[in-house]
Amino acid sequence: MGIREHAITSGYDGTGRDMSPLLSILQEPASGIDQGWLAEIVAWLRDRPVIVSIAATVVLIFLAYLSDRITKAILARTIGRLVHRTSVTWDNLLLRHGFFERLAHLAPVLAIYYGIALVPGLPEAFASLVQHAALATAVLVAVLAGDALLSTAGEIYAASALARGRPIKGYIQGGKIILYIVGGIIAISALTGQSPLILLSGFAALSAVLLVVFRDTILSFVASMQIATYDMMREGDWIEMPQHGVDGDVVDIGLHTIKVQNWDKTVISIPTHKFLSDSFKNWRSMSQSGGRRIKRAINIDMNSIRFLEVADIERFESFLLLKDYMREKKKEIDEYNARVGDTDRVANARRLTNIGTFRAYVVRYLRDHPKTHKGMTMMVRQLNPTPQGLPLEIYMFSNDTDWVSYEGIQSDIFDHIIAIVPEFGLRIFQTPSGQDLEAAVTRYAGED
Repeated sequence: MGIREHAITSGYDGTGRDMSPLLSILQEPASGIDQGWLAEIVAWLRDRPVIVSIAATVVLIFLAYLSDRITKAILARTIGRLVHRTSVTWDNLLLRHGFFERLAHLAPVLAIYYGIALVPGLPEAFASLVQHAALATAVLVAVLAGDALLSTAGEIYAASALARGRPIKGYIQGGKIILYIVGGIIAISALTGQSPLILLSGFAALSAVLLVVFRDTILSFVASMQIATYDMMREGDWIEMPQHGVDGDVVDIGLHTIKVQNWDKTVISIPTHKFLSDSFKNWRSMSQSGGRRIKRAINIDMNSIRFLEVADIERFESFLLLKDYMREKKKEIDEYNARVGDTDRVANARRLTNIGTFRAYVVRYLRDHPKTHKGMTMMVRQLNPTPQGLPLEIYMFSNDTDWVSYEGIQSDIFDHIIAIVPEFGLRIFQTPSGQDLEAAVTRYAGED
């Protein structure tokens, strides 16, 4: 008996695969069908096992495709209805991130994994390879579903109140990296049929190379953890980082980069790990405090500083902001001078100055201003004299932290201070301009 005849009678093909299930189906009598015609088809198929294998493979692929379409349709219809009926939002996010759609891909993978064993005529090695490939694909499908699950968890957290103080986007991205690495190792082990421990041992040997390749990723992950743990930065914070040209609001905190929109509307992406090695300024506490600092000085011409005369004192007593101050200072000075006795000499007596009175006026003006923060530091102080005059610095806080409002408050305050300076017999110092020089030359020429 030849090999082919033996295969036909014994139920095995030339590759050693058992064909008896398929042949038994073909040999079963069917009512209403010409048995002779069926016997001819069976005999024809027995002589051509390759065609049987190809046809069975095509049928398996078609069934796998059909299972994928049917599973997606059932999940989309059933789960879609359930999601829209529930009041929670997490299931909507799972649907939007494609979690259920990705899980549906397991149906064709499982169909091929279990169906390949039923295809007759295939070599054992090839069938085993297909099963390993299907198993590796199933792992990758699970990884993609896990990716969607992590994205959903991150979006749910971002919508909660905790996200304002503890962003976890870096953690989510780091978790995805670990998920893909672990999934890749398991998929490779499933494809090769080797234990994952063998791959991990080789992975450990390559750790030095991987540390170099993924250096920035590792540093960025550590930086993301520290940023979240110590609440160093949040989305919406105004930060300054002059060494990198950063001055604006944080719009995104990622694993690898942090995006900042500058006030000129440009967007700068800074590597996350740079926020560990380089310093930056965060203005969030200023916004939360409710007060924004104003620190600006005007330069007083020191040649205009003098003692007040009696007429000056009487005039300043008519200023509402200085009325009580002038009364108190006048009483204090009169008592001191009465104790001294000899006040004919200027050096022996105490007298008010126009610069001191002006400083007292500014302090009371700021205290009375509706836009100053009364609970924070407020002072008017003299700085060290310079060639440009005597700096008189206003140090205070506005009660409005909005940038536009803050600038308006600051401008209004200094508009008034600069305009009121001549009332105290003082002059503001400024470098002579071309017009000043021209007027001086003209005056000098007229005198000649």
